[in-house]
Amino acid sequence: MKRISVLAVCRMALAGVAMVAGLVSLSGCSGNQAAPESTFVLLDGSKQTTADLKGKVTLVNFWATSCVTCVAEMPKVIATYNKYKGQGYDTLAVAMSYDPPSYVVNYTETRQLPFKVAIDNTGKVAKAWGDVQLTPTTYLVNKRGEIVKQYVGEPDFAALHQLIEKLLAET
Repeated sequence: MKRISVLAVCRMALAGVAMVAGLVSLSGCSGNQAAPESTFVLLDGSKQTTADLKGKVTLVNFWATSCVTCVAEMPKVIATYNKYKGQGYDTLAVAMSYDPPSYVVNYTETRQLPFKVAIDNTGKVAKAWGDVQLTPTTYLVNKRGEIVKQYVGEPDFAALHQLIEKLLAET
C-alpha cells in the first residue's frame, strides 16, 4: 500500500474546492510548508533556485501562453509586481513544459513582462511544486521561503494584495 502524506491528502481534497472557489490555502492543513527545492531556468539562460527566494515575498506563477485565464490575469500580476517590487516583493512566472519556448519568449517580449520568467521544459519544477497541472496555479511564498497560500485559477487580487502587505510587514 502506498503511503500518502497528510499534506498530499489535504492538497487532493482541496483541489476540488479550488476549482470552485478559485483558491487553496495550505495553512488549513498543516501550516506553512517550505517551498520545494527547485532550479528555475530563466529565459536569459541564468538559473535561480528556491533558496534565492528567501528574504523576499515572492509570487510563483505557473502559467501557459495557451491558457486563457493566465493571459487574462497577467496584467494584474504585472500591476501587483509593479506596486510592491520596491518593498521586497518579487514575481517568478514559470511557463509549463508543454508551452513552446518561442511562444513564451514572444509573449514575454511583446507584453514586456517586468519580472523573471522561467521555462519548465522538463516538467520537473511543476512536479516538485505539487504536481501542478492546472494553470494558472500560483503560490505566495513568504520571506522565510515558506508557501503561505496556493491559488488555482485567478486569485482575488484585492485579498492577495492584503496578504502581500501583511507578509511584507513581517520581519
